[in-house]
Amino acid sequence: MSLSETLARVLARHDEVRDALAQPGLVPDVFTRLSKEYADLLPIAGAIQDLTRVQRELTEAEAFLSDPDMQAEAKAEIERLKPLLPPLERQVQKMLLPKDATDERNAILEIRAGAGGDEAALFGAVLFEMYRKYAVVHGWRFEVLDLSENDLGGIKEGVAQISGKGVFARLKYESGVHRVQRVPQTEASGRIHTSTATVAVLPEMEETDVAVHDKDLKIDIYRASGAGGQHVNKTESAVRITHLPTGLVVAMQDERSQHKNRAKAMKILCAKIYEQKDRAIKAAHAAERKSQVGTGDRSERIRTYNFPQGRVSDHRIEMTVYKIDDIINGTALDDFIDALITHDEAEKLAELGVV
Repeated sequence: MSLSETLARVLARHDEVRDALAQPGLVPDVFTRLSKEYADLLPIAGAIQDLTRVQRELTEAEAFLSDPDMQAEAKAEIERLKPLLPPLERQVQKMLLPKDATDERNAILEIRAGAGGDEAALFGAVLFEMYRKYAVVHGWRFEVLDLSENDLGGIKEGVAQISGKGVFARLKYESGVHRVQRVPQTEASGRIHTSTATVAVLPEMEETDVAVHDKDLKIDIYRASGAGGQHVNKTESAVRITHLPTGLVVAMQDERSQHKNRAKAMKILCAKIYEQKDRAIKAAHAAERKSQVGTGDRSERIRTYNFPQGRVSDHRIEMTVYKIDDIINGTALDDFIDALITHDEAEKLAELGVV
């Protein structure tokens, strides 16, 4: 279906719903459903009308080019109208895309050291800090939920909750294997090593979102271990929750309160359960798509950070930038994320047959 045909169908449905709402005697359920649909259609119908108006005015101006008396005025009008078309077309195309219900969710960020021993853990700490700084740039809240460090200050595993407007919509493209090429702090001979860390970004979910039942949970309470102050090994505040149907396990001992540890563990567990189901759906869908950008497959190598060359490359969109410090500081990470969003939107629009 062409773009013009798709837009015509949207406008026709908008008018149909509007006229239906004007009919007297609608039962409450039907009125509620139609009202919601009309509210969803209203913004895109307005955008389509703006686009159609500019296209019409441009056609009318071009018709006057053959009139010597109107030619100069017509050229000026064409010069004014032509730049308006691309952004209007882009806006309409983006509004046609199906909404991802999780885009406005907060996110659970998980980073784990991969291949490379201590250097992988040190790189994990760099990534954890990069996302913390990126959250600051966007005015988001970054709360550490769990952190397992090594003696060198590296992160074997780190979990954080990132809260704010549109968090998951932007960070969902960061899931996958991140690779670093640099001279490790532990390398005496100056050789460049390659190490990896795995990033997973999960939409924050509640128990009601994923239908978690008490009978499916095995909850163990135990004494916390490791750093943590005087309460460690004195109060049984640590919580380990096992989801029996999936075998997923989440342990939390960051808080002094057993109740708080359980609440945090459940947030992570619900996110993991949702991700497991969502990953299966997306894997089936990805087989039909040309791009893997939006799948969030954490087993896929997505990006390389080459410190000696100051280069960061995203392998999914074959994009390279030479400002590694700005990327690591979180101030230029949007260069990649914006490009990934644009690429993913183009793929989805192609699926809809409107580009």
